[in-house]
Amino acid sequence: MTGAIFGTRIIAAPMAGGTSTPRFVQAVHQAGGLGFLAAGYKTVESMQTDMREVRAAGARFGMNLFVPDRSQLNPPALFRQQLEGYRRSLEADARQYGVALPGLRLDDDDEWQGKIDALLADPVEFVSFTFGLPGQAEVNAIKRAGSTVVATVTGTAEAVLAADRGADVLVVQHGSAGGHSAAFLPAGSTSDSPGPATTAELLAAVRAVVGLPLVAAGGIMDSAGVAAVLAAGGTAAQLGTAFLRSDESGARQLHKDALAGQGFTETRMTRAFTGRQARALVNSFVRDHEDAPEGYPAIHHLTAPIRAAAAAAGDPEKLNLWAGTGWRQAAAGTVAAIMDGLLAEAAPS
Repeated sequence: MTGAIFGTRIIAAPMAGGTSTPRFVQAVHQAGGLGFLAAGYKTVESMQTDMREVRAAGARFGMNLFVPDRSQLNPPALFRQQLEGYRRSLEADARQYGVALPGLRLDDDDEWQGKIDALLADPVEFVSFTFGLPGQAEVNAIKRAGSTVVATVTGTAEAVLAADRGADVLVVQHGSAGGHSAAFLPAGSTSDSPGPATTAELLAAVRAVVGLPLVAAGGIMDSAGVAAVLAAGGTAAQLGTAFLRSDESGARQLHKDALAGQGFTETRMTRAFTGRQARALVNSFVRDHEDAPEGYPAIHHLTAPIRAAAAAAGDPEKLNLWAGTGWRQAAAGTVAAIMDGLLAEAAPS
């Protein structure tokens, strides 16, 4: 039955960086959906605080973790040179706001082990992973703790690996999704490469190679989009951009206004802000730094002071304005009102 695993047909995507707040996740639950907290960029203690707040409100939720790329933690000299070159290219942006660029940070694994340990000691209903797969021992331990393991994939090869690793559910992310691509195999490193034209088509391709429940993600903005992916065999639809402008979203007002305004006309996959491919509204920073190398999270740390200063100055041209291809349909209002619209015609299959 559609939505049987999650108890809903609508999942609010985990949006790291302050968007998926406890208040937002609570609102999604109260409106009949399921929200995921985002542990990315947070400390273990901050993650646990978010969990306590949502639990105190009686809401169901999941937790999303970033899987670290160990190759980024001790990179070869050539890689360091590329990062240093990119750092120099950011100097003009930093001078514009009078901020200093940090040195290269190559030791950040997003407190991976601490977060795994915390979720084993205090399990949540769903644990999802982005940017890769946890190790087999970690998957086994999380499942023994009673959590459902959700892996995010962008194609059939990743789906097969995730199924073999023991994932219970797959989030199938199409290239039309806003924010970071979850791709972790080279063939899926850029979602602008040729592939299934729609999220429903990608879902069907993954369905052909694995038998797990599938959640569709990418470009779903209205009830018709939800209905399409459910008809294609999705267990649920996961939406992020559709909720960005909601009252309860923790996204910056500058970001919400950019989505609603006429100043931006397209989205593009870019590594400019973080060193990982992510879909954003095309602003001057995206255009100026098309040559950004792969280098997550080192580049995320390099650009952080520029992004913070741009936000403080009310300047959307240097801000990471994550957005899916359907961003113009993102509505303002309460999560409940947005959810009502999404469920209006999305009859279960």
